[in-house]
Amino acid sequence: MSVIAPPRPAVRTARNAVFTAFAVNGAAFAALASRVPDIKHELGLTAGELGLTLFALSIGAVIGLPLSGWFVHRFGAARATLGAAAVQVLGLVVVGLAVTTLGSRGVAMAGLLLVGFGSGVFDVAMNLEGASVERHLSRSIMPRFHAAFSGGTVVSALAGAGLSFLHVSVLSHFVATAVLLLVVTPWFLRAFLPRGAEDGAADDSGPGRAKAGIASAWREPRTLLIGVVVFAAAFTEGTANDWIGVALSDGYDLPRWAGVLGFAVFLSAMTTGRILGTRLLDRHGRLPVLRVLLVAAVAGSILVVFGGPALAFVGAAVWGVGASLGFPVGMSAAADEPRRAPARMSVVSTIGYTAFIAGPPLLGLLGDHVGILRSLLVVGGMAAVAIVALPAVREPTRA
Repeated sequence: MSVIAPPRPAVRTARNAVFTAFAVNGAAFAALASRVPDIKHELGLTAGELGLTLFALSIGAVIGLPLSGWFVHRFGAARATLGAAAVQVLGLVVVGLAVTTLGSRGVAMAGLLLVGFGSGVFDVAMNLEGASVERHLSRSIMPRFHAAFSGGTVVSALAGAGLSFLHVSVLSHFVATAVLLLVVTPWFLRAFLPRGAEDGAADDSGPGRAKAGIASAWREPRTLLIGVVVFAAAFTEGTANDWIGVALSDGYDLPRWAGVLGFAVFLSAMTTGRILGTRLLDRHGRLPVLRVLLVAAVAGSILVVFGGPALAFVGAAVWGVGASLGFPVGMSAAADEPRRAPARMSVVSTIGYTAFIAGPPLLGLLGDHVGILRSLLVVGGMAAVAIVALPAVREPTRA
């Protein structure tokens, strides 16, 4: 059975809904990330203890991501996204209570596990919906969806910096974010494509066959190499998301709000790179663009580490541009063949988000020995790994 082609107006409406989904998910993520310095301070954690605490986020994601493809196969992108948002809401409230009211690191980790699970399923579902919309529109727009995610993180990070400066509690901030998710998510999900119009919805639709399709994708060399690229790109991006604020504030003795502002600079630059990147990809192709950007990410991270307080903000901007396209291009590459897109994207997302969430906590352990600022140099090694695996994301040859 083939994928049903929806009317053009329905595709455009779904496109706008996907933009909203990415923006809302980005805002929810940055609400948590922007308060990491405050969580560290309120719970009295060392860098290593913070890293291990954040590791609960990765555990939740590692549990949820491999299941996400099956959730979408079984329930559709809209229902999978709604369920994931509900889990995120619960997790955010638990983290807020743990930090502000209970002062409990263990409860905070339980909440982070829920946030990681919900965020991972939400992300794969919205990426699969975005791939379906992209294919029905017959043009590349995935980087712009990810730009919407980055845009949501920028607004949310700036709000987080302001709330931190005003000493608004983590609990109040996270409850407001939970309300946003509860109100907005059911609204935009009404415009998602019908089940039969989603890529792969008609293929391997039974639970057993869906699981088998995902399992076979783990044995495909190209899919795994795309996963390596996304792993490195996600590590480069995730390291900045979790640690750039702490590194600037602790490494250069800046106020916590200034560290969060550096995080916002990184996100703003990454958003700009994703908005402009689609044109560069169409003109020059995936490989040359990603090679240049990965080198930029390395240069930016070095400038953050060695440039001093002022140039560190410039380095954050260069790093942000360099990290802008690796993840969305990897998602597009995984979806090059529509029939196998859900299974392959589930695999690539699982690999990528393992680095995105698990890598930064491990960096915290390294930071206990060499300092958080110096530990950011690991980004260069990960970028070199991505450059070696880049040929896997090459555009397919058209007959």
